[in-house]
Amino acid sequence: QVQLVESGGGLVQAGGSLRLSCAASGSIFRINAMGWYRQAPGKQRELVARIITGGITNYADSLKGRFTISSDNAKNTVYLQMNSLKPEDTAVYYCNAAGLLGYARPFDYWGQGTQVTVSS
Repeated sequence: QVQLVESGGGLVQAGGSLRLSCAASGSIFRINAMGWYRQAPGKQRELVARIITGGITNYADSLKGRFTISSDNAKNTVYLQMNSLKPEDTAVYYCNAAGLLGYARPFDYWGQGTQVTVSS
């Protein structure tokens, strides 16, 4: 009922930048939160950044200053600008969206993930 289409991952050298995009579509009444998480090999999935209702942003403390999340509410799209990338940023990045479908049914969906690889 909700589709998340992610784009923008790839291979970049340390110090470089990437911009991830995630567009949500479907029978969406309202999006309450949309953001990015990442999972490196052998590690748990962790929050990178998210935007919640009202434009409030949350970031992983270790990423503040390098990563910036933004959104286009009219397009149900969230972006993640990643600068000064480090090899330890290598991970699969997952988009997440949570909110309400029609008839006030809650939803919480994950994208399929996009690989970000930072070479040293």
